[in-house]
Amino acid sequence: MKTGTKWSLRVFLTLLIVAAVSWWAVGPDWRAFLSDPPTDTRILFWSQSQRDEGFKLLDQLPWLVKSRDITPSKNVRPLPKGEAISLSQDINAFFEEQSLSGALILHKGKIRFEKYGLGHSVDKRWTSFSVAKSFTSSLVGIALKEGHISSLNDKVSQYIVGLKGSAYDDVTIEQLLTMTSGVAWNESYTDPNSDVSQFNLHQAEDGLPTIVSYMRQLKRAHPPGEKWSYSTGETNLIGILVEQATGRNLAGYLTEKIWQPFGMENKASWLLGADGYEISGCCIQASLRDYARYGLFILEGGTINGESVFPDDWLAKATNKQVDIGRDGKGYGYQWWTFNDGSFTARGIFGQTIFIDPKHDLVIAFNGNWLHASDPILNEKRFNFIDLIRASIDAEAN
Repeated sequence: MKTGTKWSLRVFLTLLIVAAVSWWAVGPDWRAFLSDPPTDTRILFWSQSQRDEGFKLLDQLPWLVKSRDITPSKNVRPLPKGEAISLSQDINAFFEEQSLSGALILHKGKIRFEKYGLGHSVDKRWTSFSVAKSFTSSLVGIALKEGHISSLNDKVSQYIVGLKGSAYDDVTIEQLLTMTSGVAWNESYTDPNSDVSQFNLHQAEDGLPTIVSYMRQLKRAHPPGEKWSYSTGETNLIGILVEQATGRNLAGYLTEKIWQPFGMENKASWLLGADGYEISGCCIQASLRDYARYGLFILEGGTINGESVFPDDWLAKATNKQVDIGRDGKGYGYQWWTFNDGSFTARGIFGQTIFIDPKHDLVIAFNGNWLHASDPILNEKRFNFIDLIRASIDAEAN
């Protein structure tokens, strides 16, 4: 064999070994993601298998979307193990049916159940989607107590000047929180031309944040305060309002006011729009235990170091029915879904949930990846499972 040929073969083998080692070193999540990478930047239109891996990695894909870190605490809030809860349902079958990456039950501050699937684990992050809306709501409550926001009766355009002259001129902050602005919005997750699919692709005008530029062109469908209509765009406006009022980005404000002082264990992140603002109606990445800790923070009245970070009546309003949504026994508060029995929940597409029941001293956190963004049947079965948990707790007391 000629010298040149031998040299070329050695180089080829060396590169092959380096490639193999690098492929192994990236880890199983990255290998699975890169084996079937999505070609569409709109996550709503990824395949289920692409989402299985992508939901663990969204804040590590800077060519797709950038993110801002939410820094963990140096004084972690412990979650001690409690006695395993008795459940009559086949858990493995439930996990498979619900396409769950994790489920955690906190009862009286103790872990009564914890399980992972889809290659997820205790220290990995998973994207929250609209669960983040409830986090954004909490930041409004904190800004209100700190005096950055004068009143929920203030007009939105008083804080977001780019909305002056739009349909939001007559909309209050409280109407934004309860999604009763009356401004037209299409939240369809299957229509690529819907507002929720298009807003982040909008080219902003006049140097405005993208969502402000998009929302100020929308038309009025109903008088303010008259009708509830679910709108991720309006939660995104709430995020801009908090940033304008406080002078802080949302990830930093959340870190300072909740994440670190309450004792969250893992680094989290918040995805950014192309304009550098957090997508506040969506897209916090966190560990399942820290989602549960956030539920515990709310269950305990937002109390840190013996004092609530919220105004006295905030949680009573935020987590109880403020508007009718046309469903028996259910309503909407300040970016929380409410039930007439006093329980409430944060919910995100593809099966993300933080459920809180003060009467049972209960927090349940789910992460998952349903086949479709919304699935009423799977959602009903999930809440049937929650009812079984509550029944089990009731049986323990008898």
